[in-house]
This record gives sequence, structure tokens and C-alpha cells, in this order.
Amino acid sequence: MTGQVDGSLWYYAPNKVAPIVFAVLIAISGVLHAWQTNKYKSWRYTTLLPPACLIYCAGFIMREVAAHHYKNLGILIAAQCLLYIGPPIYAGANYFILGRTLYYIPYLSPIHPGRVVSTFVGLDVVIEILTAQGISKLANTSQNPSTIHAGSILIKVSLVLQSCLFVGYTAIARTFHSRAKRANVCSANLRTVLYMLYGSTALLFARNVYRTVENFESVVSQNQVPTGPLFTHEAYFWALEASLVTLASYLVNVLFPARYLPKSNKIYLSRDGVTEITGPGWVDKRPLWLTIIDPFDLRGLIKGEDKETAFWDLQEPNQPHLNDPRSLEMQQTGIGASR
Repeated sequence: MTGQVDGSLWYYAPNKVAPIVFAVLIAISGVLHAWQTNKYKSWRYTTLLPPACLIYCAGFIMREVAAHHYKNLGILIAAQCLLYIGPPIYAGANYFILGRTLYYIPYLSPIHPGRVVSTFVGLDVVIEILTAQGISKLANTSQNPSTIHAGSILIKVSLVLQSCLFVGYTAIARTFHSRAKRANVCSANLRTVLYMLYGSTALLFARNVYRTVENFESVVSQNQVPTGPLFTHEAYFWALEASLVTLASYLVNVLFPARYLPKSNKIYLSRDGVTEITGPGWVDKRPLWLTIIDPFDLRGLIKGEDKETAFWDLQEPNQPHLNDPRSLEMQQTGIGASR
């Protein structure tokens, strides 16, 4: 419904049909993600997809409840928090997928593949914290103006930071893609994974731009309800948030990366561009407490451990390769098998 409704904390009376539709669509996508992840045993890098769907679906369910109780503050806060923190988790899944892709041809990665994962996922965690803190303050209209303003600042910072991550992430993917083409190792499977990442990221980035503009243009009115064209017209939310994120989720379903990447995360392509051999795989050997305190692995960067873990430059003549009978798991691998 368009137009201000007296007493509504949403400004308008929320649509009662759209939340149900999108909750069902996201739930179906989430079930597919879980099934695909289990089928291809890709929990290492697609594990964030099912929970992202679960959280986003819960946001639509709460929005449906809010459509019938649009004066309830608690429901408003819950719905907004869930809908805001869902998309960054989708983005986090993309970071893992890119890291997994870079590990297949690690010597073409602009930076150490492990550094891509630790840096981008670490920053994504920071974004989630800022988002959760910001939206809980901004949506709680019962608080004083200074607290609401602080929440608005946190949300804006998180959205701008998310945009910067999208740009940096895309630059790394594009550089890797260009290098793979020049090295003549950009197979059809590799292109499919990269195009999926480009498309998914573009959709999430467009959603992020919408949220950024919405928050920067909004002004909190005297009754503590934000105003602004994007905030006060619900259609923008369904077109520029719900639809885009849903499309991004289904795009990953259709072009599920584990269908195109090697089954084992220990397989990588040698520099000859043909032979697939085994390496140590994608493993963070640091203690759990250290990964929490130092998610970006700054200690490793300062100590120069990236060079020590550049397994693709180590001379290990006894490593099994694709046609070696000692390694049955390599008889069928994704990218190297399709040119």
C-alpha cells in the first residue's frame, strides 16, 4: 500500500502478499542449496548459502507478521535486522567460492588465495556486526534521536564498506579471469563459475546501492519515522531488494559452482595448463582462537607466511596427477576436464 498510514512504524501499511511469495521462493532456493551442497560435498565453500536463505526467509516471514501488526516495534526491528543481515551472508558465500576457484589455479591469483578468503570474509564479519548494531538502533524508534542517528551512521558505514568489498572482490576476479585467458587455461567450466560470480555480485551490488541511497536520503521525522522516496514507497523494496537478492540466490542454484570445480579441494592445475596434481588444499592451520582474534591473518602477512604456503611453487615430483591410479578421486575433475 502506498501513502502514509496513521500509526504505522513502516510509514505505509506493508503488503500482505509479497512477503509470502518471497519467503516461499527463498525457502525453495535454500533447500536446493542444502541439497546441492550435500550432493557435491562442497560444505567447505558453499556452507553459507543455506543459512543465508534461512535468515532472509525469516525476514520475509517477520515482514508478513508486520503487515498485520504494523504498529508493533519489536516485529519491525526483527524484520529489518533479518532482511539487512541476509544479503551480506550471500556475499560471504561468494567470497568463499572465489577463494575456492583461485585455489584451482593459484599461481594466477593476484594475491594468495588464502588471503582472499581471510580478508574478505573477515571484513564481511565486521560488516555484519555494524549492520546488526546499526539497524537495531535505527529501527528502534522508541530511543532518543542521538541513538537513532548513531544507528544510521553505522548502517551507512556498513553499506559503503560493503560496496568497497564488491569493487575489490570483482577486481580480483577480473584480474584472475584475464590472466587465465592469457595463459590459455580459461576452460568452459572456469568461465561458468566466474560468470556466475559476476552476475550474483552485480545483483547484490545493485541491492547495496539501493540500500545506500535509501539511507543517505532518509531523514528521521518528528515521530522518529525515516522519510524519503525510497523509504516511503514499498515498491522500491520489492523491486530493488527482494527481487535482486532472490535472483542472485537462484543464479547460484542454476550455476552451482561445485558442478564445475574439482571434487577435491586439494586438486590444482599445474603450470603446464594440463596436468592436475594434488596440493595441501584449502586449510587454515591456525588455532581457532587466533582465527577469531585475527580473521585477516595480519600476523601471517607481516611474517611473510604467504610465500611459505605457496604450495604451487614447491617441487614435489612424487605428487600424484590426474591419471595416476594412486588417486582415484581425481578420475573426474571439473575444470580441467572441459576446455
